[in-house]
Amino acid sequence: MAVTDQQQHRFERGTDGPKVIVAGIDGSDSSMRAAAYAAGLARRQNAMLTLVYVQPVLSAGAALGAPVAEATGEVAEGLVNEIRTAAERLKDTWNVRWEFHTFRGDPYNGLVTAADELKADAVVVGASESAGHRFVGSVAVRLVKAGRWPVTVVP
Repeated sequence: MAVTDQQQHRFERGTDGPKVIVAGIDGSDSSMRAAAYAAGLARRQNAMLTLVYVQPVLSAGAALGAPVAEATGEVAEGLVNEIRTAAERLKDTWNVRWEFHTFRGDPYNGLVTAADELKADAVVVGASESAGHRFVGSVAVRLVKAGRWPVTVVP
């Protein structure tokens, strides 16, 4: 019996789709909505939800003696605690595998590095809350333009 091209390339429900979904978070409302949206995607696809916080490197602040590493480390720790609390509260409702990573750098390059290293199949970010990004370009727009993964921007 010959197998036709249509039979060979048939979609199988539950076997296709992302295996690793990266969500960029920074503690803003839009990034937390993006994380929640990504969690729903991960649950439905049985994918790994990888939450990524990019710690900014502020050389000017460090040069002036500001404790930059401590401050960004505290933000990362606060995000981890907030995520763990939410995950514990929802563990019986949402069965989502997740992990948290921090990367250093500017948000765009940090998310690109994270998505590459973690072999992301999709990236989810919150819409920028900064008015200046209309002129410079937001992280989300730059990720979409990179065209390396499907990018979902959550308002």
